[in-house]
Amino acid sequence: MGDGNKKGRDGEDREQVVTYDIYAEMPDDGNRYEIFDGKLELLSPGPNIFHQAISGKLYLLVQSCISDYIVLYSPLDIILSKTNVMQPDLVLVSKDRWEIVSKRGVEGAPDLAVEILSPGSRKRDRVRKHAVYEKHGVPEYWIVDPTARTLEQFVLVDGRFRLGELFEEQDRVVSERFPCVSFAVDELFKGDVLERLASLS
Repeated sequence: MGDGNKKGRDGEDREQVVTYDIYAEMPDDGNRYEIFDGKLELLSPGPNIFHQAISGKLYLLVQSCISDYIVLYSPLDIILSKTNVMQPDLVLVSKDRWEIVSKRGVEGAPDLAVEILSPGSRKRDRVRKHAVYEKHGVPEYWIVDPTARTLEQFVLVDGRFRLGELFEEQDRVVSERFPCVSFAVDELFKGDVLERLASLS
């Protein structure tokens, strides 16, 4: 994929600004990437199996929303701008906004973005993606923490995210924006398969 650098007139290395169009033309090398402010960043190796199982469970739990929302999950490009392309674990897009869904991915802010924390993604999800989703007007952002067994719900108010709720293990997740949502946090981690995966080293 190249080193992303080019020489300036003074002979110094200049980092190339990567846009979605440049990224889309790159050969598929089997890795996953995101674009932060024009910088192409390699995601850590594929999510671990426990992470994937939680993602699958969440997908099932939000099926209550499918009459009104398109439910999509990673790997999927969320093209917030030419120079900011994310791959959240799950998104909801209102069926009234079909026009932002294309063969390329979701071209604009989804109604909901969800990230499931993993050891290598905590800063990225809590700080950097939080800022990008806020900047591009994502109305609601959830962070699922498998270690703490919590779900943090951030709601966009006057262009800034505020913590709407911190749902703990026994709490029921609800949302004013998504009345179709109603499940207990511990449902994300329940089941013999999930419990066995959680115990793996």
